[in-house]
Amino acid sequence: MICSLGNLVYSQFGLIDLVLIKRMSLVRHKLVPTVLMPIEVHIVYMGRRQHDDVELATSAHHQILTSVLGSQEAARDSIIYSYKHGFSGFAATLTKPQAKRIAELPDVVHVVPNHLYKSHTTRSWDYLGLSTSSPPTNLLHQANMGDGVIIGVLDTGIWPESEAFNDKGLGPIPSRWKGHCQSGTKYDPAKACNRKLIGAKYFLKGFETELGRPAIKDPDFLNYELASPRDRDGHGTHTSSTAGGSFAPNASYYGLAYGTVRGGAPKARIAMYKVCWKWLQGGCAFSDIMMAIDEAIHDGVDILSLSIGSEIPHYADVDMRNGIALASFHAVLKGITVVCSGGNEGPYPQTVENTSPWILTVAASSIDRSFPTLITLGNNWTFAGQSLYTGKETGFISIAHPESSDLEDKRFCDNLNTNDTWAAGKVVLCFLGKGDELDLPSTRQVVQYVGGLGLIVAKNPTRTLYYFASDFPSIGVSIDVGAQLLDYIRYSRKPQVKLSPTQTHVGKPVSTHIASFSSRGPNSVAPAILKPDIAAPGVDILAAIPASETSYEFESGTSMAAPHVSGIVALLKSLHPHWSPAAIKSALVTTAWPTDPHSGEPIVAEGNPNKIADPFDFGGGVVNANGAKDPGLVYDMGTFDYILYLCSMGYNNSAISMLIDQAASCPIKRPSILDVNLPSLTVPSLRRTVTIRRTVTNVGPVNSKYKAIIEPPQGITIKVKPETLIFNSKTKKISFTLTISTTHKYTTDYYFGSLIWTDGVHGARIPISVRTEFPELVG
Repeated sequence: MICSLGNLVYSQFGLIDLVLIKRMSLVRHKLVPTVLMPIEVHIVYMGRRQHDDVELATSAHHQILTSVLGSQEAARDSIIYSYKHGFSGFAATLTKPQAKRIAELPDVVHVVPNHLYKSHTTRSWDYLGLSTSSPPTNLLHQANMGDGVIIGVLDTGIWPESEAFNDKGLGPIPSRWKGHCQSGTKYDPAKACNRKLIGAKYFLKGFETELGRPAIKDPDFLNYELASPRDRDGHGTHTSSTAGGSFAPNASYYGLAYGTVRGGAPKARIAMYKVCWKWLQGGCAFSDIMMAIDEAIHDGVDILSLSIGSEIPHYADVDMRNGIALASFHAVLKGITVVCSGGNEGPYPQTVENTSPWILTVAASSIDRSFPTLITLGNNWTFAGQSLYTGKETGFISIAHPESSDLEDKRFCDNLNTNDTWAAGKVVLCFLGKGDELDLPSTRQVVQYVGGLGLIVAKNPTRTLYYFASDFPSIGVSIDVGAQLLDYIRYSRKPQVKLSPTQTHVGKPVSTHIASFSSRGPNSVAPAILKPDIAAPGVDILAAIPASETSYEFESGTSMAAPHVSGIVALLKSLHPHWSPAAIKSALVTTAWPTDPHSGEPIVAEGNPNKIADPFDFGGGVVNANGAKDPGLVYDMGTFDYILYLCSMGYNNSAISMLIDQAASCPIKRPSILDVNLPSLTVPSLRRTVTIRRTVTNVGPVNSKYKAIIEPPQGITIKVKPETLIFNSKTKKISFTLTISTTHKYTTDYYFGSLIWTDGVHGARIPISVRTEFPELVG
């Protein structure tokens, strides 16, 4: 049956919390002699590996289960996964009493129930300055297009026959690679994998156990999915081809955006870990994600790209139920950069996901490409809308609008229905009002169902057009243009309109926007940790999909932005193989474009209303790949810095020690989260003067001299000490302090500024966000 469950979380420290999580899942029940005992997948997390022998680790997991379940046979039947590479633990089907008993064992850190995550779409590389025709000094060429770097993608699988995964011109598979391609339904590794696609696995046990029945025996599963790494949804093929796809010429979406499609690192190798499933309500199981990351660590990936997230409210970074944060922490300690999408819950504040400081979290921006679509009225007036209409010119057709009397509710796009037969044979003009853009495909289907011949949607303009992708004419216009069209309909004797096919426009005067759907900061889990970190193209991105009528499709989302950054990270990893994940993140954030990369104009954050983008929209700015290859200075972080963060969040010594490969001891006085060495500075509650510490590492010329340039937020005073940093062969790291005070006498919203360290060539810029806050209650 379908249940909404309240989850109890147990640990060696006793009952921690009771949380009602917003999810729907099928739970398997098993009859026992006296009562119906609910059985659910639980993840047993045991922290760092106690030894390198994976067989001993697996044996230890079985011994724990045997001690609680009473027999080796019961333990074998119960266990789903054994995590033994990046960290230690297992997933098993347990009753709550059994889970509680295991949680009380001395080697166990946490035991939590399984839960589901959700999945969050080639002009973009030229827009970012990574054109193949660029000079040899371009990052793309200096990094040899990412050759030898391995990108691990967690997603819905992959379509190996796509031209995006050809291995032309690639050398042997890197000798350090330990992974493989797994056989499955309609997936033969001998044919599917090559020197480009070097790994492909699927993880289904957690998801099917969560839903309560075997997948391969379920007719619904067979209609929508395949028990193999093969992609039936398209999301995983799109993201992996964006990150590291090979050159695929003559690509387009029915003629639109024609050209050569490729990934950011076209010579990088790809390993797909299929963890998301298009079955029933769909999703990606916590236990499957944990297993996939554990396998990826073992296999030898350099980068993990996850366009996956959970619903708000989010779990704390130190909460075991935040599976992506936990597993990625171990990956980062192994030197693997983890790139995650920031979520699609914008433009609302505090919705950004994947907020851990060790994760590189990506927002979605647009590129300098538009798709103008001509609208011609019967009086020969013309207007340009935006669409992805791939059909033919319509000729002149009657145009109508759903009118209503003063006593009736206003008619908007989202409440058109199949009773609106008046639309037959006409182009329908409707206003989106307060509706959601995501409802527009349904509106188009309704108009088609009643015999309508076209749809014009008047709405707050955004760059997101994938819901207009169709051979049925549907076009978006601004509300003011919609008002002019409505006047024409109302006052013309015989209103008619002609709709033309969409054209592709590149370059001027198209400016950069942050997508309306892109989730926004501030960080709801740890407000002093800036999220998102950076923005990248994620609007109307053309990339590969499973073959159908077309092999390429436009998709939009932070899911499409994250693999852009993953591809760039692959290039940086190739050029700077010894840089840590934190150094790579710092290089990207401190060199990002805070203004439009081509015009220098402010970047617009789409919303209601639009506004000038700030760090809560795009972090450091839009990713600047060529700037990141030579940032001058980096704000590096290692295990000590992550311990500082965990201590500042209130996690205790024993729990932190279980997370890392050494004993940890937090100071008696809790350290300030403001001192975590991030390439950003966020003060969520400034009441009195604070002093904050940062450390920079010189990765530029050995002998360098940097001066500070402060752009303080409104009403905020910032003093940096020292004001000059001098590096030489003996001095590679220098710490400095920022003393911050407010002149405000009342509580404010956030104001924004920056600190730039410059030597005349490099400019390492970190965003500053400060809110003055005075208590309203004093107790």
